[in-house]
Amino acid sequence: MTPSEFKQWGYRFVDWISNYLEHSDQYPVLSNAKPGDIRKRLPSKAPQNPEPFDAVLADLDGIIAPGLTHWNHPSFFAYFPTTGSEPGILGEMVTAALNVNGMLWRTSPAATELEEVVLDWLRELLGLPTGYKGLIFDTASMSTFHALAAARECLTDKSVRDDGLYDAPRLRLYASEQAHSSVEKSAMALGLGRRGLVHIATDAEFRMDVRALEQAIEADLRNGYRPIAVVATIGTTSTTSIDPVARIADICARFGLWLHVDAAYAGTAAIVPELRQILDGCERADSFVTNPHKWLLTPVDLSAFYCRRPDALRNAFSLTPDYLRTPEGDSVTNAMDYTLQLGRRFRAMKFWMVIRHYGVSGLQTHIREHIRLARMFASFVESDNRFELLAPVPFSTVCFRLRGGDGDTQQLIDRVNASGKVFISHTTLKGKLAARLAIGNLRSREEHVRAAWKLIAAQS
Repeated sequence: MTPSEFKQWGYRFVDWISNYLEHSDQYPVLSNAKPGDIRKRLPSKAPQNPEPFDAVLADLDGIIAPGLTHWNHPSFFAYFPTTGSEPGILGEMVTAALNVNGMLWRTSPAATELEEVVLDWLRELLGLPTGYKGLIFDTASMSTFHALAAARECLTDKSVRDDGLYDAPRLRLYASEQAHSSVEKSAMALGLGRRGLVHIATDAEFRMDVRALEQAIEADLRNGYRPIAVVATIGTTSTTSIDPVARIADICARFGLWLHVDAAYAGTAAIVPELRQILDGCERADSFVTNPHKWLLTPVDLSAFYCRRPDALRNAFSLTPDYLRTPEGDSVTNAMDYTLQLGRRFRAMKFWMVIRHYGVSGLQTHIREHIRLARMFASFVESDNRFELLAPVPFSTVCFRLRGGDGDTQQLIDRVNASGKVFISHTTLKGKLAARLAIGNLRSREEHVRAAWKLIAAQS
């Protein structure tokens, strides 16, 4: 593609993106494609000869876009919505054009140092201590994996990185029964196994029961296990509940355990001054993660990971072959020393552009509005005696159900999603099926939330 052709197609694709963002609600929010539908419409073999780019754009319009579930749709209320904001999209474009690999400081000094700067900005906004070292990962799942790998390395009385887990003590992790599945996957990947994770019961508001945690640790010590880490959650996946981190930190200090805080969804809300208390106790954590790609208008994927003990992280992952040795030494950060992967995208670029475009005040306004809309929706639920709330609403996610039971609630979810107008997800709380409406998209406004309630009420 020549420079002039690239410029021509660049304009056309930016026009396409702009039109899509302005009119994303032209599509059903949840794709109505059946398994195999998209594959059938695509050639089974790669083209032998070059194709005109008009054909690519035509297939994007005719096959790909209609076959997607549209996370940028203003009525996407499932899971935890994300926003592909315009500044973030431009940042992705520049990142792709620069095409740098930030594995070492010298392979892209600006990539490394911009990452450090934007993570320092975010750390200060969250009120976390200056001693935390920040790294960008793709998702919170990888952040949690790295945190628990560091805990395994420094708390097992042997070098797991060198000797593996052979002849090691039986290791234990602890997280609430509401913790994200990435904790369990990390236990699988780190050789602890699913039975190496103890799920701690929760209270009436789905927060970790600290007394039950203490009892589980004491029982494991009596039975010959070696407890190494606790994962506390700020904004659990199903209900967005807040574990009592300060009390959990007390227990970790007493037993010498690593404390990792998973604040992937809700942690960024602490940039709002009146919500800062949600991170009380997190300053004592050994590691902490929050995802700007969930609630800070940054396109997927970007997870901000902080570690108070970067030496443990480095001990777990540092391995430098001769061809990657550089003269800068410890005067710079070589990200590869702290991570499983070697190659690293320049993810900081898009987050930097988002922060500069919206400013802190704009991001705070965005979060406050979503919380207001969620509480408005919760009031609709409470005012209709056919429905009930199943969990508190501390942030922008509402868990509710029809009083008729699981069958009626499932039918409601299915009918709403089949409409193509709204997409909501589900969870199970204390044995009851719940519908989940989560607000987090920049383009979701009050009229979309009111329309969602109107549809839900009409389908009940």
